[in-house]
Amino acid sequence: MAAARALWRPGLPVPRGCGRLWAQPGRAAAAVAPPPPSGASPGARSPFDRRLKRKQKNWAALRPRPAECEYLRDEVGSGVADRVLDIPRTFPLALDLGSGRGYIARHLNQEVIEKLVQVDIAENVFKSTSESEIPTVSVVADEECLPFKENTFDLVVSSLSLHWVNDLPKAFREIHQVLKPDGVFIGAMFGGDTLYELRCSLQLAELEREGGFSPHVSPFVAVSDLGHLLSRAGFNTLTVDTDEIQVNYPGLFEVMEDLQEMYGNSDGSVPATFQIFYMIGWKFHESQAKPAQRGSATVSLGDLAKIDKLLHQK
Repeated sequence: MAAARALWRPGLPVPRGCGRLWAQPGRAAAAVAPPPPSGASPGARSPFDRRLKRKQKNWAALRPRPAECEYLRDEVGSGVADRVLDIPRTFPLALDLGSGRGYIARHLNQEVIEKLVQVDIAENVFKSTSESEIPTVSVVADEECLPFKENTFDLVVSSLSLHWVNDLPKAFREIHQVLKPDGVFIGAMFGGDTLYELRCSLQLAELEREGGFSPHVSPFVAVSDLGHLLSRAGFNTLTVDTDEIQVNYPGLFEVMEDLQEMYGNSDGSVPATFQIFYMIGWKFHESQAKPAQRGSATVSLGDLAKIDKLLHQK
């Protein structure tokens, strides 16, 4: 595994009001098998109860000192914003899908985005939205069913929201649909190696004590599937890259004792690694560069090796 960038929050324990990233054993059955949402693709699984997720986000949004819980969201939101800034254009109208308190918008300005529509399933997040110089409109809507017309937005961004969507292929298709031709989608979501310390510790502890184990962490998408899903949704010129962020906590609850015993740092802190997948996909337009036809190359790769050898001889 590649070395992870570290985030350190001295004196900041894991807040009890920040919401859980794992399921409580006694509630696993109820949380894993709700009925699929209306309009979901045939055969789509529904591991997330969207009504419960809305209640959790609404409750968390009203907790005091929200900044204590959002440093990871701010870090990833900054990563999405950096990728927007890499594109040398101004976007007249953009959509932030699952915006929360505005973790992407706070890193951008009106020279990049002239107007921004922020969408979230929880209305309470808009009561404490971060300040931004970009004119914004807030819309309460489910990310699984976008209430916008086709070819509306020049840019769609999303940071750490799509992980909770039940039907990811459908969500990608809807994002593609609301984009204008030559529009771009830039998003970030949790990857499959997220919280591997927690998962390994829970599995080994449960095997030792119960003789078997059950899943306690939400399912994650694999990077090998992400590009395929984007392509099937109609996106082209795809880019998918990964990042790892290791958050070092000063301490965890007693239930996390096994995690500390196995992976604890020498200074007593406990690491939790979050793998982030960043993705970029474009909606087709005639003006976009097209790949050359197969067999149209005028120089072979073998000739390139000869050129390199000649250069070194000089």
